[in-house]
Formats: sequence, structure tokens, C-alpha cells
Amino acid sequence: MELRHLRQFVALAEELHFGRAAQRLSMSQPPLSASIRQLEGDLGVQLFERSSRQVRLTAAGAAFLVESRRILAQAADARALVGRIASGLSGRLQVGFVASMLYRGLPQLLARHRRSHPGIEVVLRELNSGEQVEALLAGRLDAGFVHAPTVPAGLDGVVVLAEPFVCCVADGHPQARRRHADLARMSGEPLVLFAREVSPEYHDRIVSLCVESGFTPTQRHEVRHWLTVLAFVAAGMGVALAPQSLSRAAMAGVRFLPLRNRSVQSVTRMLWAPQRMTPALRGLVESVGSIPPVT
Repeated sequence: MELRHLRQFVALAEELHFGRAAQRLSMSQPPLSASIRQLEGDLGVQLFERSSRQVRLTAAGAAFLVESRRILAQAADARALVGRIASGLSGRLQVGFVASMLYRGLPQLLARHRRSHPGIEVVLRELNSGEQVEALLAGRLDAGFVHAPTVPAGLDGVVVLAEPFVCCVADGHPQARRRHADLARMSGEPLVLFAREVSPEYHDRIVSLCVESGFTPTQRHEVRHWLTVLAFVAAGMGVALAPQSLSRAAMAGVRFLPLRNRSVQSVTRMLWAPQRMTPALRGLVESVGSIPPVT
């Protein structure tokens, strides 16, 4: 039994006339009659009562009509679904993000993508940069928003945001009322810093900034989230270097000061594995790539 048999059966059941049903199906009457007989043979039941004057559904035929319409509707839905998936209009994406992306335009970016791709379901997972890279390479994520000065081997990426680092100090810090922070003056002060295993490139970049300013930082506190960094700074437990966008977190008790004569930038990228590219993922890449990076 094939779908064409069901379509022919439904047409005859609705027309109750072989000639009209054949005309509706754009076929001649003899093949239609043969197809209905084959269907009845496959099912082992009589679907129609035939006479020289009329065609009527049997009780079995009436029940089979309900199921045939349901099956044909499901087949049409399945065909439409795979068509939408193949064209990138429908699907599901597993997307990782670092928490600071909440202050770096991720909600607005995803809202923009949702308006242009309403059939794509985006499932978000908060992971640090290292965890996302591992998940992308293992196929557990479709895309990830990470802190990445460079694109890791085996992945492709596009810059979402490039912004300067700023110095974070408590309101009562001696430099808090300055227009710019002099990083060299931070020598000897405890530094609140990302744990290296969480984001090695971020950790090394911040340490290198301190070394370039003439000192090796005193690393007293290691944390895993930027909001924890700001909370430690607000509590007077040290100073920190953070991406400028973190000032949007509006953490009470923290001042954000531009670094004097420093142009090193914090870079956020969206990464994906090229071998796992799908139409749905391509739509997200195109949405992100159409937004010029902020410098």
C-alpha cells in the first residue's frame, strides 16, 4: 500500500463515482478501478459496494477514510517540515554562551534572529569558553559565543564584539575618581582574575597587560564568572581588568576606568564546527555576520 493508493481511495470515497474520481486524479477509469481492487486485496476487506447505478462506502471503508485522511495530512506535514528544515526556515540549535554575553548584545542579537527566522528554536546553554570549545568539537553544540582572540583549531568563527579592557576598582579606591587608570599604579594590589582553566586566553591576556606595565600581578582570587569579578571588586577584595561592556551590569560600588595608552581589545566571537553546518546554523551565522563588529 502506497500513498497514491490512499489518495485514489479518498478521491473515490468523496466522489462516489469512478468517472469523476478518475477525472479529479487526472487518470483514466480502468487503472483507478484496478488500484482500488489492489488496495482492497491488500487490506483483505471490501471498501466499496458497487452496482451499475451507484458506489457506496462500506462500514470498513468509512473507517478507513478517516485514517486515510489522517495519514495523508501527516505525510503533507512531514513533507512541509523537511522542506522548511532544508531551507533553514525550521529547526533547532543548541547554542552556548558565556554569561558576559548578556551585557554584550546577545539578547538583542537573538531577538533579531528570531524575527527573521521564527521557525528556528534556539536552546541556550551557559558554559565558559573552554567548555564551549570542547562541546563544539564533540558535536554537543551547534554554535557558541566565547571569549576568543583567535579561532581555535577545527572551528570557524566570526567576530561579534571587539572592545577595550577597562580597569575595575571599588568606589573608595585611590584611583576611583581619575579619568583614566594607570595600570602601573596597580602594582602590588591583589588582582581578581578568571581561573586559567576556565578561560586560558583571557587569563594570559590580562597577565600580559600587567607585565607590559612593568609588574607581575599578585593573583589572590580566581573566579569563574564576570559578575563574581565585579562583586569581589565592589567588596574591596582587589582590582580587575574587564571588557568595557561589563559596565552595563551597573554593579553598585564599582568604578570602570579606561586604561591609559592601552589599545588591547577583548574579542568575543561566535564559533561553530564547519563540518556540522546546517541551513539553520547558516542562518544564524549570516545574522551574526551581518552585524558589524564594535571597535
